[in-house]
Amino acid sequence: MARITALIENAGQVLTCAPDAPDLVGARTNTVVAVSGNVIAAIGSPGEIAAGHDLSGAERIDAGGGLVMPGFVDCHTHLVFHQSRVEEYAQKVQGRTSAEIKAMGIPVGITATARMMREASMEDLVASAAERLEHMLAFGTTTVESKSGYGLNTATEIKMLEVNRELARRQPIEIVSTFLGAHEFPDDKPRDEYIREIMDEMIPEVARRGLAEFNDVYCDDGYYTVAESRAILARGLEYGLKVKIHTDAYSHIGGSALAAQLRAVSADHMNFTDPSEYAGLRDAGVTCVVMPALDFAVGHSRPFDARALMDAGVTVALATDMCPGCWLESMPFVVQLACRLYKFSPAEAILAGTLHAAMALDRGDRLGSLEPGKDADIAIFPYGRYEDMAYRLGRGRARLVMKAGKVVYRNTEGA
Repeated sequence: MARITALIENAGQVLTCAPDAPDLVGARTNTVVAVSGNVIAAIGSPGEIAAGHDLSGAERIDAGGGLVMPGFVDCHTHLVFHQSRVEEYAQKVQGRTSAEIKAMGIPVGITATARMMREASMEDLVASAAERLEHMLAFGTTTVESKSGYGLNTATEIKMLEVNRELARRQPIEIVSTFLGAHEFPDDKPRDEYIREIMDEMIPEVARRGLAEFNDVYCDDGYYTVAESRAILARGLEYGLKVKIHTDAYSHIGGSALAAQLRAVSADHMNFTDPSEYAGLRDAGVTCVVMPALDFAVGHSRPFDARALMDAGVTVALATDMCPGCWLESMPFVVQLACRLYKFSPAEAILAGTLHAAMALDRGDRLGSLEPGKDADIAIFPYGRYEDMAYRLGRGRARLVMKAGKVVYRNTEGA
C-alpha cells in the first residue's frame, strides 16, 4: 500500500481531465485526491480513500470548496527575452504599421528583441524570466515550454537555452526547452549563410550540450520556406531533436502538410491552415497549438477557426504565446479568450490547456490529468464549478499549486 503524503479534500469539484471523461474534464463531486510522494495515488470519495489507504501521516490540504484540477501546461512560450517592446505595441494598438513605427525610430519585431538579447547578461535574462514564471505559477501553471529564437547567432541562441537550464534549477515550474534558431533571419548575415549556421553549428552544439528537446521552425511567408524548414527539421531529427513547427500564422505555404509528413509533436498558430489538411494532421497525431491571446494582442486579421479544427477530430491545445508582442502570464485568461473568441466550451478550453497541452510537449503520459500514477501537478482555484474560470473575466489566481507532490505556491492575497 502506497504511503499517502498529502490528501486534498473539501473540493467543490475535482477535474480529472482523463482522456476517457465523457464530459471532457471528468468533473466530480464528493471527491478527494490522494498523493504519494510525487505522484497521484488515488482519486475517489472520502470513504473509499480512507478505507483503502493509511492516511495517518498525510498532510491535509483543504480546498475550501474550490476547484481542484491539473496544473496548466503552457506549451508555447518565448519566455526568455530582454526588456520589452512596449513602444512598438503602443503604436500598433493605434493602428500604425511596422513600417510607420520604424520610420518613427522605434525598433520593431523579432530582430529588435534579438539586438536587445545580445546585450543582456545571462543573469539579467534569468532574473527577468524568473519573475514572469512567478506570475505563471500563481495562475496555476506547473509546466512551461520555453523557446530560444531571439539570438539569431550561435552564441546567443546557446545563451538562451542555458537560461532555460538555470531556470529549471532555480524555481519549481518544469521547463521544457525548445531550440528555435529558425525564428527569423538576422540583419547582419545572408540568408543562406545563416541557415548553414543553424544546421552545421547550432543544432550540433545544442545536441552536444543537451540543451533542448525540440527543434522548431517558423514556416510562413517572409520567414522560412517549406524546403528550408524541412531541411532544418530533418537535421534536428538526425541529432535527436523532436519536431515542432510555427506555421500558417499569416499565410498558407504548406507548413501544416509538412508537419503531418514529419509527424511533428505539434504545429502551432494555424490561422491559415486549409481544412483539406485537417485529416492529415489528425491521422499523423499532430497536436495543434492555438493562441487566442496572440490573435488578440496583434489584432489578427484572421482569428483562428478552432471550431472547425476540433470538429475534424484534431487534438487542439492552448498556450499563452508569452513573448514581447504578447505579454501574458495567465492561462485562465487564455481559457476566457478561447471561449469567447474561438468558441471553445469551458470544458474544451480547460482540456486544451491541460492534457492536450501536455501532449503538445510529448508529456501526456505523465502530465495534464489527475490519474493514479501521473505526476501530482495540481492547482486549486476559488471556483465552485469549472465554468467560472471562463465566466469570471480577469480573475484566475490559484489558491494553491502543487508540483510533483510539493506545495510550491499559496495565495495569501485573494483571487
